[in-house]
Amino acid sequence: SPVEVAEEDIEERTQYESTSTQTDLSFSSLNDNLIPLKITTAITRAQAKLQQQATATPSIKPTNEKINELIPQGKVATDEELIIKPSDENPNKIIPFDMNDLRKCQEEDKTIQEIKKNIKNKKHYFIEDEILFKKQQLPLPPVPYVPAGRIRADILKIYHDTPANGAHFGRDKTIRKIQERYYWPTMIADIRNHLDSCLPCAQNNYRRQKLPGKLKPIPPPEGIWKLLSMDFHGPITPTSKKGNRYIISLTDVLSKFVITKAVRDCSATTAVKFLINDVILKYGTPTCILTDNGTHFTSQVMNKLFENIGVTHLYSTVYHPQTNGQIERFNATMDGKIAALCNERRTDWDEVLQFVTFNYNTSIHATTKQTPFEMMHGRQVTLPFDQQKEIISLTQDPEHSQKIRIYLEKLVNEARNNIIKNQQQYKARYDLHRQDLSLKLNDLVLVKTRNIRNKFDIRYEGPFKIIKQLGIKTFIVQHVKKLTLTKQVTMDVIVPLVERWNLIQ
Repeated sequence: SPVEVAEEDIEERTQYESTSTQTDLSFSSLNDNLIPLKITTAITRAQAKLQQQATATPSIKPTNEKINELIPQGKVATDEELIIKPSDENPNKIIPFDMNDLRKCQEEDKTIQEIKKNIKNKKHYFIEDEILFKKQQLPLPPVPYVPAGRIRADILKIYHDTPANGAHFGRDKTIRKIQERYYWPTMIADIRNHLDSCLPCAQNNYRRQKLPGKLKPIPPPEGIWKLLSMDFHGPITPTSKKGNRYIISLTDVLSKFVITKAVRDCSATTAVKFLINDVILKYGTPTCILTDNGTHFTSQVMNKLFENIGVTHLYSTVYHPQTNGQIERFNATMDGKIAALCNERRTDWDEVLQFVTFNYNTSIHATTKQTPFEMMHGRQVTLPFDQQKEIISLTQDPEHSQKIRIYLEKLVNEARNNIIKNQQQYKARYDLHRQDLSLKLNDLVLVKTRNIRNKFDIRYEGPFKIIKQLGIKTFIVQHVKKLTLTKQVTMDVIVPLVERWNLIQ
C-alpha cells in the first residue's frame, strides 16, 4: 500500500492546515543545515493515512519506521523561552515559532498596539484571532504583521538560508516568498541587507555585473625611451627547428616601438643578455623598465644589472596583467601574424618573427596615430619595394638638426595627446555601469579564487582584512583566521563584505 512505501510516494507533500510556520525537517542527511520544528497541525499525506489506519484498526501498527523519522521531534519551548530578548546564545540560531508566539510578540510591540487601537481608521489592516493582518495588493494575500525583534531575523534566515525554504536564492525570489507570508514596514530593506551580507552567497554566486573599480590610466611618458615594458611570451608549441620556445619582447610605451627575439628559455640570464646586446648597446639605456613578478625578472642578477646601469625597475601587480597591458596587446597581435606567415608545421615561427616585428614598427599605431619607427628614428621608413630616387643629394641643410628636433617634438606631443585621448575614450567605456569601491584599512573583503578546478569550488575565498593600501586600486590583505596568509590584490578581484543589521531587540 502507499503507506508501506511512503518514502517513495513522489506526490507526498506537506499539507498546510494552519498558519503555523513551516521550516525544515530534521532529515539526518541534512544535518545542521536544517532546524527543528515546533509544529502541531502540519501533516503529510502519508501521515494522514497512518492515522486513519491506526484509528480503524488499533491492533495493527505501521511497520515502516522511516515515517516516524520524518516527524520532527523538537523540544516545545515554554512561554518564558519565547520572549524575544538579548542573550548570549548564537545569533544565527533559528528559534521555531507559531501563530501563538506571533500573537504574544505583537502584544509587546507598541507600533502594532497603536494600529490596533485605531483599527477603524486603518483600512489596510484587520484583526483576526487577536493577530494584526496587513492587506496587500492582489495577487498577494493578507499576511500577519511581524513585530520588531527576533522573529523578523528568523524569517529572513528561514526563507533564504535553509535548504528547504530558501536555498540561498536571489533577491526577487526571496522577497516574493516572504511577501506571500508576512509583512513588516522595513521588510524589503531588511531582505536586501540579509542577502548582501550572506557569506555563502558572496563566496559562491556568479557575478554578472562588471567588476568593481574604475579605470585609472597610467599617464604617458614625457619622452621616448623613458618607460619600457618587457615580457616573455611562451612556451610556444611547437618548438622551432632552432630549438626556440619563447619570445622575449620589449616595447617603448610612448612610441610603441617593439624589439623582439626568439630564445630557448625564459631564464634571468637570457633576459639580461637580451637587455644588454639587443636593447642597451643598440638604442641606449632607458629610464624605467616595467615587468611582471616572474622569477626571471625578480632575480638577483637582473636587479644587479638595473642597479649598475641606473635603470628603475617597476613591477606590475600580481594577477593583474592590465598593468603591463602594452606588451600583452602586442603579444596577442603578433601570434596571428606569425601563424599566417610560417609553414604548415609551424616550426619556422622564429624565422618570420623579425618580419612581423618590422611591419608592426613601420605601420601606423591606432593609439598614437604615428608609426613607431618614425617616432623612434625621426624619419620615415623606406620599405624594400619602395621606389628609390636616382639622384642622391649629399648637401645638408645647416638647420637640419634643429628641424629634426622640432619634428621629433611634434611627433612626441601628438603621440602623447592621442594616447591621452584614447585613454579617456576607453575609460568612459570601461567605467560605464561600474562601481568605484571606497575601501579603507581593516575592512573585511573576499578575494576572487584563482585556478578554479571544479564546478562547485568557492569563487571567492576569505574573509580577508585590508592591512595596507599600496595604490589607488592595490591592497595588501590578510586572512582573518590564517594570519600568515597575505595577498597583494587589486580592486577588481575584491568583494567587500556587508555588515548585517541587528534585527534582534
